[in-house]
Amino acid sequence: MKFRQRPQPELDVNITPLIDVVFLLLIFFMVSTTFKQDFEVSIELPKASSDEKLVDKTLNVMIAPNGNYYLNNIKLENDKMSTLKSALMKESKGNFRLPVVISADGKTPHQSVIQAMDVARQVGFSKLTFATQQATE
Repeated sequence: MKFRQRPQPELDVNITPLIDVVFLLLIFFMVSTTFKQDFEVSIELPKASSDEKLVDKTLNVMIAPNGNYYLNNIKLENDKMSTLKSALMKESKGNFRLPVVISADGKTPHQSVIQAMDVARQVGFSKLTFATQQATE
């Protein structure tokens, strides 16, 4: 005896809820993700009224509020004078006529700034300047 087959309903997958979940996850990850920023020393420069710009290649010595030294945005191993001296000699490659720009935070200990100036003079640099912000009137 031959039985009649019942027509089977067509199966389909409803992906609308899946799409909703994916969009919610996307929004969640976009909101919660922190984007990588390049490492920079956060210093607040003192104010000055002159606006002198340096054109040549310069050696930028930055001093963080905690006294750590950075030479051209590269953190030095420690805050010893000998480390800063060897880094300055290596970076200048014997050209002691390059200007040295000292950028120190307003809260940086005075001793750290004096040490940086002293090391630059010991190495043989004579052009020392300080980075400042333009004073607002």
